[in-house]
Amino acid sequence: MSTQEKYMKRCLELAVKGLGHVAPNPMVGCVIVYEDEIIGEGYHEQYGQAHAEVNAINSVKNKDLLKKSTLYVNLEPCSHFGKTPPCADLITEHKIPYVVIGSMDTNSLVSGRGIEKLAKAGIEVKVGILEEACKKLNKRFFTFHEKKRPYIILKWAQTADGFIDVKRKEESTSKPIQISNSDSKKLLHLWRSQEQAIVIGTNTALLDNPQLTVREVDGKNPLRITVDKWLRIPRDFHLFDQSTPTIIFTSVEEPSKSNLEYIKIDFEKPVIPEILDELYKRNIHSLMVEGGELFLNSFIDEGLWDAARVFISEKELGKGVSAPILKQNPVVRENISGDKLLFYLKES
Repeated sequence: MSTQEKYMKRCLELAVKGLGHVAPNPMVGCVIVYEDEIIGEGYHEQYGQAHAEVNAINSVKNKDLLKKSTLYVNLEPCSHFGKTPPCADLITEHKIPYVVIGSMDTNSLVSGRGIEKLAKAGIEVKVGILEEACKKLNKRFFTFHEKKRPYIILKWAQTADGFIDVKRKEESTSKPIQISNSDSKKLLHLWRSQEQAIVIGTNTALLDNPQLTVREVDGKNPLRITVDKWLRIPRDFHLFDQSTPTIIFTSVEEPSKSNLEYIKIDFEKPVIPEILDELYKRNIHSLMVEGGELFLNSFIDEGLWDAARVFISEKELGKGVSAPILKQNPVVRENISGDKLLFYLKES
């Protein structure tokens, strides 16, 4: 590993600490190096607060050393005024002579302008150190800006013999079966806290009455979303408790309330693209899909997914609702207290 890669790796280690806290901003880490020694470091900690470069520069005790140092950052410094001033201006102000960047920012507000601003100030800039790792870390951010939709993660739990549920009817009072174990459930809640939104279909809402929160861990609840064409979900269900922001996509005109928004869409058109378009307009960068067989398969069939996480328990049902099938191999396999956990990345 080269010296530049070593320090970029440290940037990535810092950046990931912002997961679940900085969206819709990207995760960014920054280190400042003088004579092969880190004299300052920082990361973007909370959305709306100081960026990584600001925190790193502020952490340097002897500011005179900045004029002789190299700044490493995993994403191109911003060049525009948003919730905070441009980081490119701050770097220039402190006369930092060398800047090493992991990857360019594909956000149209930046997209090379930060690099250009630094270069015009006489700063030597190098781009592309551990570029693939830098892009992978901010896959949500890059997907949003390049594909004009959120990064989509499918999730389900299935039995060893390939079922996600017993066959139930809407009027049934039977509770949903718990397929995965308690450690897997806690991990799921951690994942929810790391994404901006979560969506289920009408049938899952009717059958399971889910809360879609992060009760098992400390963290922020995602935006809850469901599709209910004719508003059939009972109003005393958890989705209507107004405890956390919730969107209902429907064909019916219905007034919104605090933390409960009804959005009328055209069900004669493909529903999923309509949902994704609306989320794009709302600057939602990531979406977890936790539906039933039909809902999950609709995303798979339309090729609208980026990753999938599948729990496989040791339980067997013998019969029931078949689990979706992904026609590719998992990229990672893990064991969660007896449950198998398979990670998939959609092949391009």
